Amino acid sequence: MFKVIHSILLCSVLIYALSPKVAHTEPIIIRFSHVVAETTPKGKAALEFKKLVEEKTNGKVKVHVYPNATLYKDKEELEALQLGAVQMIAPSLSKLGQLGLTDFELFDIPYIFPNQNVLRSVTEGPIGQQLLSQLNDKGIYGLGYWHNGFKVFTANSAIQQPLDMSGLRLRIQPSRTLETQIVELGAIPIQMPFSDLLTALKTGLIDGTENTTSNLYSQHMHQLQTHLVTTYHGYLGYAVIVNREFWLSLPKQLQITLMWCFQQATLTNNLAAEQINKYALEQIRQNTNLHIHDLTPKQREQWVQALAGVADKMSHQIDPELIKQVRQLAKQNSK
Repeated sequence: MFKVIHSILLCSVLIYALSPKVAHTEPIIIRFSHVVAETTPKGKAALEFKKLVEEKTNGKVKVHVYPNATLYKDKEELEALQLGAVQMIAPSLSKLGQLGLTDFELFDIPYIFPNQNVLRSVTEGPIGQQLLSQLNDKGIYGLGYWHNGFKVFTANSAIQQPLDMSGLRLRIQPSRTLETQIVELGAIPIQMPFSDLLTALKTGLIDGTENTTSNLYSQHMHQLQTHLVTTYHGYLGYAVIVNREFWLSLPKQLQITLMWCFQQATLTNNLAAEQINKYALEQIRQNTNLHIHDLTPKQREQWVQALAGVADKMSHQIDPELIKQVRQLAKQNSK
């Protein structure tokens, strides 16, 4: 009889050990894929988010960060997120047009944000939230925005004024607005993933690119170019997004905790981004083979005028009301 009872108890323990209740105590894993280096604003923010989440949940949630496209490339990561292969990504805003959400290309319009105040009014205000809400129908939940900075142009020929761009083959992200911008300058737009950019520069497939100084420096792209012009013509930012089904499956209190961690990482990132890009530019200046053309206000105005028509040409792609609202914010901010 004792042996029978012992066997029943042993079976009960094994069944309980293998039951879903015990399995539920395993940590929740958030796979976070991105395509840039860990020394960039986004890379640092992702690590800060991981640190905060694991501290605040006492290890009940683990964040596995995969930088430098080690898990998925640009386009692949969007598909992976929708399929649930990863739970979190932070693609550049330009890439969301691939989902049919072309209003996000608002951020690609050159010189639409005259300063950081106008930019923050958009990303932290009703316009930014309106755009993020469009992601819901795509199986995606938008947490918010991370900044990188404003872009410069680089090339292997002298570029100081818009006419110097004529005929150059320039890498761009997948965005009709960016394509229109490059065509307006008389150059040739070539879309390609960020992870392929370094090879394209080495092999001469492209003549140059547009990017922030932090991205140029972290990937050593400045060592493959001979000229850089500080146009600061366009904004590079990221939508931090999660798989919607995964997010809604989490307990409400855990969602609140994760959102708090995200907001803290966002504050850290957005404050540090400008300094990271400044440091990168200082380091890039040490490369004696690269000529940096710092624009005067008069020279900058030439670029502004050369690209002034892009917004109107994209009014069929981007809601004209959104463009109008941003221009109103810019006007109010200039007073």
